[in-house]
Amino acid sequence: MIQLKRPPMGWNSYDYYDTAVTEEQVKANADYMAKYLKDFGWEYVVVDIEWYAHDAGSQRDVYQYIPFWKVEMDEYSRLLPCPDRFPSAAGGKGFKPLADYVHDLGLKFGIHIMRGIPREAAHNHGKLLGTDRTANEIADPYGICPWNPDMYGVIPGREGAQEYYDSLMQLYAEWGVNFIKCDDICRLDASTAKEEIAMIHEAIGKTGREIVLSLSPGPALVELADYYYENAEMWRITDDFWDSWKALRDMFDRCRNWQEHVRDGGFPDCDMLPLGWVGKGFADERVTGFTKDEQRTMMTLWCLFRSPLMLGAELTKLDAWTMGLLTNQRVLSLLDNSMDARENSRDDDVITWTASDKEDESAYLAIFNISEETIEVMPEDYGLFGEAEDLWSGARVTGKTFLKIPSHGCVLLKSM
Repeated sequence: MIQLKRPPMGWNSYDYYDTAVTEEQVKANADYMAKYLKDFGWEYVVVDIEWYAHDAGSQRDVYQYIPFWKVEMDEYSRLLPCPDRFPSAAGGKGFKPLADYVHDLGLKFGIHIMRGIPREAAHNHGKLLGTDRTANEIADPYGICPWNPDMYGVIPGREGAQEYYDSLMQLYAEWGVNFIKCDDICRLDASTAKEEIAMIHEAIGKTGREIVLSLSPGPALVELADYYYENAEMWRITDDFWDSWKALRDMFDRCRNWQEHVRDGGFPDCDMLPLGWVGKGFADERVTGFTKDEQRTMMTLWCLFRSPLMLGAELTKLDAWTMGLLTNQRVLSLLDNSMDARENSRDDDVITWTASDKEDESAYLAIFNISEETIEVMPEDYGLFGEAEDLWSGARVTGKTFLKIPSHGCVLLKSM
């Protein structure tokens, strides 16, 4: 198991490209990250769902995931990148050439997978590496994903099931994968999902390679916090998060529910940051629906809570204001230096969170205006006395400074 000291930070193709991202587009975003964001801690480049599917996105007006369509697969029932979209994968090379490209930029490479084994492999009695069993013998025809038709679950304890996952993770290790986002598994919709988490964790361990395991979708079950921590590095505490105030307001409740379970090594995950331009693959290309104040509130909560930070935007279209949001080292330092973040108070207008600093005796105070009007507050009313630094602006304030906070905005203070 990797002992992560900070939550992972990176980019994921889903929010902008949905199922249809190409190799050229992944490289363009990786190039941008290496040039403008790497120095601020952003390092993972993740290819999201259906990279193995032919014609992905071509029937988007009817299907997000075209049922029972052609997928690219090797002789051992393991999905491969579709060469139509990832030409460097041709000839059985898989994602290794693209991973090498990302690594050469000083970044890390990740992929999305679905829990289980391809249905096509089960229907065709596909071979499995390391066992005489075939795909149909380990496939669970009842352990299916309710929203994606590509896979069956596998039957834990069935001879060949662990061997299948072992061979899958070994292939990813050979490609140079650093990050795996496994879907249809976190909230345990299928009866075998909990055991399959452990099977995937075991298979990763056998590779000898450090690979972050991220579990989706949420909401994760808080009563299983220790189990997630033992078997993964990230687990989603929400279903897909998008750019609406209602969804962001809900995250305060989710973070409060998980605040006792944030520690180095594994991190409850608030999901991707829908900033900049999103939605192209969903036929809804748009600038984020969040106001600038809401964007700052989202970044503040995610950083204070120490959630993983995954950008969903098309990076090459980021504007200067959004870049400033993503490269504020004072705020990003919370991922490394803060601890014990807790909701401190709430009423109809204000929610406050506090945290401590790992390296000194300073404290953090975030004041969030959840109302529809601008409010005026004093930090000392929420327990912060003396001098403090506003981590977004760099300004100095005192406990008696009157601070105007716009609707859905916030201030983030560190005591001095």
